[in-house]
Amino acid sequence: MRTHDCEATLTDAEVMEFCQNGFSMHKAVVPDEINRRVFEYADEHDGGVPADEDWYIENVFLNEHVVGAVRTLMGANFAYKHCCNHRVECPHDDIGGWHRDGGSIYGPKLDCLQVFYYPQETPIELGPTEVVPGSHQFFALQVRMAHYGKIRGAVATAAPAGTIFITAYHIWHRRTSASGSGTRNLLKYWYMRQTPPKRDWRTDPNYDLKSTYHPPAVHTYGREGHRARNDAAEMFYWLSGKHEDYQGFTNSLPVYFA
Repeated sequence: MRTHDCEATLTDAEVMEFCQNGFSMHKAVVPDEINRRVFEYADEHDGGVPADEDWYIENVFLNEHVVGAVRTLMGANFAYKHCCNHRVECPHDDIGGWHRDGGSIYGPKLDCLQVFYYPQETPIELGPTEVVPGSHQFFALQVRMAHYGKIRGAVATAAPAGTIFITAYHIWHRRTSASGSGTRNLLKYWYMRQTPPKRDWRTDPNYDLKSTYHPPAVHTYGREGHRARNDAAEMFYWLSGKHEDYQGFTNSLPVYFA
């Protein structure tokens, strides 16, 4: 693993949005030239990834449009590591089962980001990964997830070439079927925390901390609204390094930290 540090670029409101949704899309941020080189490398190396090449590290792992968000969520001197290329030939009818990757835990901690990169345009016809927003806060046994079919509110991550999307490691996701033709590459890697969480991002002195308990109206995807809000608030506390101060609702009134 290698480590990196840079400026944390997300605001309080953007951190809260990630706590609510568990993922964020960064569309077409990798240059076309790099996308072509990655695709060609995968063709020539049976789906391999040039993970040790400086040009790949600079433009993918440490992409300037993404890395500030990673630094915000993973803290200083975060580590990064390549995982694999989910490379498939289209068309195919195979729909993956809903799952969280191995080692996932339930709770407010965010020590790892699972990240995906499309080096080619990936419309619905090429079977993009599907995620359930907010599902990083769901409790579910792995053996009881795969049988679910379509879930209301699930998002297919169809995107232009050069798109990177970052997710909480334990978000629910699956592969979708593909009616189009061609090769779909989906490069997967991780960012991992190396330091304790701390609210050292772009804090706003005018940000009303009450919004950590009462964020703007969001879809809760079948969950009770108060439970979804509490879970997001607790993750915000944890990322701020203030989890010991989190008290939820006491006597029906929220408790805030200063």
